[in-house]
Amino acid sequence: MSFLGFLLLGLIAGAIAKLILPGKQGGGWFITLLLGVVGALLGGWLGSLILNRPLTEFWDLGTWLLAIAGSIIVLLIYGFATRNSRSAA
Repeated sequence: MSFLGFLLLGLIAGAIAKLILPGKQGGGWFITLLLGVVGALLGGWLGSLILNRPLTEFWDLGTWLLAIAGSIIVLLIYGFATRNSRSAA
């Protein structure tokens, strides 16, 4: 998959993960893009490690599911990490 395809996948996966998770997560579209790309990387790494299925094809359903799952994990970690900083202000 090309670099631009991976960025697009990360942006869309991050946006879908943000829609799936309840509550308010901080950050705008740039943070969503970064967390989505990190989540897609995490999903691809976990998929290749556990399921022997890396992120290779843009239009593959498995690629999307792994990227969205990774983005949800990253958004949950980001939410836990920033929860205390928002409530302290």
